[in-house]
Amino acid sequence: MSDYSEKMSKAIEATEREFSKIRAGQASPAILNDVRIDYYGTPTPISQVAKVSVPEPRMLLVSPWEKTMVDPIEKAILAANIGLTPMKDGNCIRVTLPILTTERRQELAKLARKHAEEGRVAIRNIRRDANDALKKNKELPEDEVKKQQDEVQKATDKAIAEIDRLLAEKEADILKV
Repeated sequence: MSDYSEKMSKAIEATEREFSKIRAGQASPAILNDVRIDYYGTPTPISQVAKVSVPEPRMLLVSPWEKTMVDPIEKAILAANIGLTPMKDGNCIRVTLPILTTERRQELAKLARKHAEEGRVAIRNIRRDANDALKKNKELPEDEVKKQQDEVQKATDKAIAEIDRLLAEKEADILKV
């Protein structure tokens, strides 16, 4: 049981990470988490070659640890196709987040709902696996199997409620003007 509860917790954390990548008007270093830089032939996350900070609510400042990495970082941010335009500023890169239009906010809310549904599906798959494992266990009496399945269902309901709560928070954050 604890194994399946742990898997459900990880599904919730994964959904939370996906939500953090969706920008909601305010700058967050998590927006650049998926950007990979060609660092001496190895695709490397931006956080391992530069410091990403938030000097202003709608701006990210990327400060590479090596001056030679400014151009590759700028190209990687453009190539990531995340709707951000980097600007070189000496030895660092400034990334200004554009103001979100109503249509863009609705698109981002739709994307958040999609990630939430993926999280719910993952939790339901974990529930199915747990129930299958309980049914296959011939050592447990039938009433104990029912009791365990009820516990799995309660854990599933709790996890899905947590994802719904996170989704409601993210949608409110995205749609707030």
